[in-house]
Amino acid sequence: MMLKGIEIIKATRKSMLNMLSELNIEQLNKVPFGFNNNIIWNLGHLLVSQQGLCYKRASVPMLIEDALFEQFKPDTKPEVDLTVEEIEFIKTEFINLINQLEIDYTNHYFANYTPFTNRFGIEITSIDDALKFVNFHEGIHFGYMLALRRLVK
Repeated sequence: MMLKGIEIIKATRKSMLNMLSELNIEQLNKVPFGFNNNIIWNLGHLLVSQQGLCYKRASVPMLIEDALFEQFKPDTKPEVDLTVEEIEFIKTEFINLINQLEIDYTNHYFANYTPFTNRFGIEITSIDDALKFVNFHEGIHFGYMLALRRLVK
C-alpha cells in the first residue's frame, strides 16, 4: 500500500536534487538574513529525519552514522559550511537511502514500530503513518528550500 508513498518521496527528492544542481557550494551553504538554516542543511535534515522516523522508531538500526544524525536532527542548525565532498555524500545518500527504505519496507523490517505523537500533535503508530508524515515533512522543507534558493541566487 505505502509503496506509492515511497514513489512520491522518490519523485520529490529527485525534484529537490534537480533544483540543487543549479546552485554552487556557496549558495548551498549560505544562510540568508532572517533564516536559521541553509539549503544543504534542509537536505541533510530530511535525510536524517526519514531515518529516525522510519528506522529508529521501529527499533531497526539507522543506515547513517550517529554523528550525521546529530548534525541534522530537529532543532539543529548549520554550524560550519559543508565541503563539496560532504554535499555530494548527502546528495547520493538522499536517493540511496530511499531506495533501501523501499526494499526494507517490502521485506517488512518495520513491524515493531513504536507509536508516538510528533511535535505537530500527529499520532504516528506504524511505518505507514511514518511514510505519510515523511511526505508531508519533505514538502514543508522543499518549500523552504525553494524560498532559500530565491534569496541565494
